Amino acid sequence: MGLLAVGTPLAWPEAKKTADQVREWGIEQLLAIWNRAKGKERDMLLWGDEIEYLVVKFDDKNRRVRLSLRQADILAALAADEELCKKGGCVPDLQKVFRNTDKLPVFHPEFGRFMLESTPGKPWGIGFKDLLDVEPNMKWRRQIAKDHMEADEGPITLTTFPRLGTKDDFTYPYFPPSGEKLRSQFLPDEIANPHIRFPTLAANIRARRGRKVEINVPIFKDINTPVPFKDPTVNYDLHNWPEDDDVRNGAAKIDHVYMDAMAFGMGSCCLQITFQAKNITEGRKLYDQLSPLGPIMLALTAATPIYKGFLVDTDVRWNQISRAVDDRTAEELGEKPLKHDRWRIPKSRYASNSTYISLDPRLRPEYHDPDLVIDPAIQEQLEAGGMDPLLATHFAHLFIRDPIVVFSEDLNHLDLDQTNHFENIQSTNWQHIRFKPPPADADIGWRVEFRPMEIQMTDFENAAFSIFIVLVTRAILSFELNFYIPIPRTTENMETAHNRDAVLNDRFYFRKDPFPPRPVKINGSASGTTTPMVLPSRPPTPTGPVEEEYTLMTIDEIINGRTESYDDGSSGFPGLLPLVESYLSSVNVDVETRCDLTRYLDLIRKRASGQLWTGAKWIREFVRTHKEYKGDSVVGQGLCYDLLSEVEMVEMVENLGSGGGGPMFKVGAEMRPAAADKGLARAD
Repeated sequence: MGLLAVGTPLAWPEAKKTADQVREWGIEQLLAIWNRAKGKERDMLLWGDEIEYLVVKFDDKNRRVRLSLRQADILAALAADEELCKKGGCVPDLQKVFRNTDKLPVFHPEFGRFMLESTPGKPWGIGFKDLLDVEPNMKWRRQIAKDHMEADEGPITLTTFPRLGTKDDFTYPYFPPSGEKLRSQFLPDEIANPHIRFPTLAANIRARRGRKVEINVPIFKDINTPVPFKDPTVNYDLHNWPEDDDVRNGAAKIDHVYMDAMAFGMGSCCLQITFQAKNITEGRKLYDQLSPLGPIMLALTAATPIYKGFLVDTDVRWNQISRAVDDRTAEELGEKPLKHDRWRIPKSRYASNSTYISLDPRLRPEYHDPDLVIDPAIQEQLEAGGMDPLLATHFAHLFIRDPIVVFSEDLNHLDLDQTNHFENIQSTNWQHIRFKPPPADADIGWRVEFRPMEIQMTDFENAAFSIFIVLVTRAILSFELNFYIPIPRTTENMETAHNRDAVLNDRFYFRKDPFPPRPVKINGSASGTTTPMVLPSRPPTPTGPVEEEYTLMTIDEIINGRTESYDDGSSGFPGLLPLVESYLSSVNVDVETRCDLTRYLDLIRKRASGQLWTGAKWIREFVRTHKEYKGDSVVGQGLCYDLLSEVEMVEMVENLGSGGGGPMFKVGAEMRPAAADKGLARAD
């Protein structure tokens, strides 16, 4: 999250009146960016990661753990640290930050008052030394953050707090729910960052929608789970706000855990990677080729099996965030005939991609989304301004949305040297891959943001997935790989990725032949060997039925490869890891560096094959084998304390070791640290 704008936000009735003006000025700013930067060439190939933490407060005496709402205090402590200030500072929201040789990491606020965001102090290059510096840098960031917290607090990299929204005091300090901004049965307004953007965003999403957001996650039905399950935390007799009628009108579904506020989604942590391309052509290619990989990486990083104190029957966060910011009206959802709104919109603002944008001759018309909604007037304006139809279509799709947070001061005049109106729309389209034009006020190139991955419990895991996706992009560009499949298949894959244990039990649509029409050397096979082999020349992209170009594959096949031929006689799939290994061989990496990188790639290989568990499976099994668990899907206070203590211990043990993941990554529970050691270890 960048620096937060300050101003006077408009409530939704007034903001709605300005929507056309904001869109019009946003498009004019986009065209100004386009004309300035479309020919920008030879930018350095850089990338960066973004880590988000939950700040939790342990009460060892009473076996309780709560969310700490001290984000502002922690950032202030970081900004006031004299030693950090001497090295340039690390909180740009509170101080002038100077970059020097130490290149301190940077910390930002996030939506939740219990969250912190961290990024490296400078972008990473594509050199292998940079890749090997990622994990130590992540550990350094975590330690700096922890050093500026209270002794009983800790930065935890879990996607969600397991008991967010329960009926007890799950925050410190405690605030009652049902405030004016969120109007949630379960969450207080004070849980959100107090910066005026965040409560306004939540309130205006609810106001535009005409009711509270509606998040229902299927309950995990264990042996003692009530059947049917009716969420016992829902109060059907609450009458504080008009929106409290939602549950009486059927918002809370049977056999589901019900949530009703933006904070249930935007209070989630994730791992994001942003790439700077050398030019717009390369950026557009990366955007397209990474899109089909999104659902695969979402399932591979699955880490979210608990919501509101219940085990749920899904493993990832994506749809919950999507529903938490879904501002579509009943007409746009198709629940009522169009009368006041312009069109029916198939997806939330937070959703999988709906466009391809590369001028790649391999991009067939059949790959596009047949249900894509665009604003024709905006597309016409962009094309008249010199933008090609494909990219104009992309932005004309994003700009079907209304601006949600509008500051009155921004409406006084249009500044074509700024991007505030463009970013108002662009930054609230949370797609799983984001195409980012250069900002007006910095020497930064065209960027692509990879957004689907779940945050992992340890820095080793987060480094491994960061390094892997970086190396995949290098293989894509070096070997001219082609992963195009129709966008509706990627949309289906995103749904499949939510399934419990999807990484092992489900299959995903994926392209059978990723190669250009020439020989390519590949290292390895499905067995993970590294003996080079040369694949025969492949034919050009076929012009026959698109359905013959892709098939259903397991994640093991997609990551590690498939040796068997397909039913149509075509050869098997090489696997993303063997492609990465081939890339590493092609650039002559020294043996020591190659061995160091193998530690990270082995995690990916074994996670895909099922030899190692996802975080979601590990958490679920921890709960189900805990002595206090009653087989009823409930994650109680003491169990939650033990779980988060275990997560903290796993990261601590892994940090003390030589890497490689430590005991967290052993399949089964035999290597878990003893629960009795947790409080003592934290006290030490």
